[in-house]
Amino acid sequence: MIDIVNALLPVFLIIALGQLLTRVKFVGAELWAPLDRIVYFILFPALLLRTLANADLGGLDIIPMAAALLAAIFTMVGLLSFMRRHLRLGGAEYSSLFQGSVRWNGFVGLAAAASLFGSAGTTLMALAIAVMVPTVNVLCVYILTRHAGAEPAGIGTAARALAKNPLILACAGGIVLNIADIELATAIDRGLDILGRSALTLGLLSVGAGLDLAHARATKKTVALATLLKLLGMPLLIATGCWLFGVHGLTRDVAILCGTVPGATSSYILARQLGGDTQLIASMISATT
Repeated sequence: MIDIVNALLPVFLIIALGQLLTRVKFVGAELWAPLDRIVYFILFPALLLRTLANADLGGLDIIPMAAALLAAIFTMVGLLSFMRRHLRLGGAEYSSLFQGSVRWNGFVGLAAAASLFGSAGTTLMALAIAVMVPTVNVLCVYILTRHAGAEPAGIGTAARALAKNPLILACAGGIVLNIADIELATAIDRGLDILGRSALTLGLLSVGAGLDLAHARATKKTVALATLLKLLGMPLLIATGCWLFGVHGLTRDVAILCGTVPGATSSYILARQLGGDTQLIASMISATT
């Protein structure tokens, strides 16, 4: 238990530092948006690309883990669809509940996996991101365009957005390099390593800076439901999927960890672009964090 606390406490202390820097106005609020772009488009992709390109994928239960994660996601989608018929939620509110229940923060996930399980955990978490990011993005775009009153994005638009997603491109590039047995040049590898090490720290600071605890308390009923589904329901579904598909050991532990990390800050951006309830999803992100 002490080992787990020692591994995870630094992650949450850095998140808390980000919140503190915002509260005391150590840096201006205008800093965080460009910092998010640097992390999202440069630093985080560098970490994913290098991790997957250099990973030893032999002996990992990649296909069973992917099956367990996808089964959990689609089971949650079915549960949310069933619940919508019995909950009196508006379209925008439901879209936020949906995002708050299925999306997860890859920055926190990678940091936690690295702290708990080392390089092997980082590799497995990167593979989980490669599976879940495109799947969850497609589902969330569909739900928002159908229920939140936004203009339908269309399959082509959604496909183009996914094809340009830097995280998906980095994961795909890393896997291709790995399968083709192409080694990164030493200078490139070291450069990606330096960029990647910056990603987790800056990403966690940004997560902390974006927390809005006051609004989370003001919308507590729906936020509580999303928190319950995200932090209890999703890990249970993933654990069940791992049992059904025979995923064991470290691979199982990392898969379950995917379900326990906070909601993704990118949910707010997507809600703002497609007509969702931005204040509600911001509250859900804060509550799960």
